[in-house]
Amino acid sequence: MKKICLITLILAILLMSASALADYPFKSVTMIVPYGAGGTTDLVGRQFATALGKVLGTTFVVENQGGASGSIGCQAALDADKDGSVVLFTAESLGTQRVMDISKLSYADYSPIIAVANDPKVIVVAGDSKYDSIDALLEDIKANPGTIQMSYTGPGGSGHVQALIMNQYGYFPALTAYAGGSDCYIAVMSNQVVFTNSNYSTVASYIASGDLKLLAVAGTDRMSQYPDVPALSEKMENSEALLSIPYTPLSLLVAKDVPQDIQEQLRTAALEAIKDPDFTAFIEENNIEKLYEKYTTLDEINAFYTQWESTVSWLLYDAGAAVFSPETFGIAKP
Repeated sequence: MKKICLITLILAILLMSASALADYPFKSVTMIVPYGAGGTTDLVGRQFATALGKVLGTTFVVENQGGASGSIGCQAALDADKDGSVVLFTAESLGTQRVMDISKLSYADYSPIIAVANDPKVIVVAGDSKYDSIDALLEDIKANPGTIQMSYTGPGGSGHVQALIMNQYGYFPALTAYAGGSDCYIAVMSNQVVFTNSNYSTVASYIASGDLKLLAVAGTDRMSQYPDVPALSEKMENSEALLSIPYTPLSLLVAKDVPQDIQEQLRTAALEAIKDPDFTAFIEENNIEKLYEKYTTLDEINAFYTQWESTVSWLLYDAGAAVFSPETFGIAKP
């Protein structure tokens, strides 16, 4: 009797799985963005959701579930039904949550669908700021350690990591945490803080309007839109290796238990969505790095996550900012 019940249960599960595959894609799919509205993950995610919806012939409903450095939304995606009805569009925080003691999550808990983009970081001040050059700002930061306020999105995030890099070259801004990327640049415009290193797509319109002033690209390359604005690596000798890292990699992921057939459907659709004219125009206009051209296979994407997690986790730990050693989680030193 028990054997018959077990067989019946297995058949029921198989039938349910087959039904889910037959019905996929659903009329709507929820895309969780584990940060607040207005930040780079939200902006790029919404653009990509629209393109993906066109390919699959369904609606992607973007749901912001911010909090705890992205861990709340990431956990919600992991806890959702494993039928492809919920996907995760996230930034880099999965690579640092364990060492920062924010959550037990990591990239290993998910299956990558596609690595989409890296939105470059830029250093901005208010439009009426006394600082007209990155040299003047850096000079004041060095002369007044722990005084010049910089907004950032909290421990372990890209802004925090780049502030730690500045520390290595003798620059110690005073860090003030805010809930999301939009809060950070609003704090600059309202003169609550002196500067921030935002993702370019989130502040491009404010730079164009004059509400924010662009002082530098927080990386190694100047932007074609502003060829006269220096890269931060030009001002900090021998910083190229650290500043060349894509600090805000944005990816589409699903829980590992989502059926492989659905993962493949999503991946095939994602590879078509990146060709969407509106999406590619957005990428080009905002000078966003195309990670989908750099990491084209699942092996390459997973290798990138491993390398990124190693580099940034150890950077945080060596600076005394991480709670746990990366060794605790088997993260090799680069």
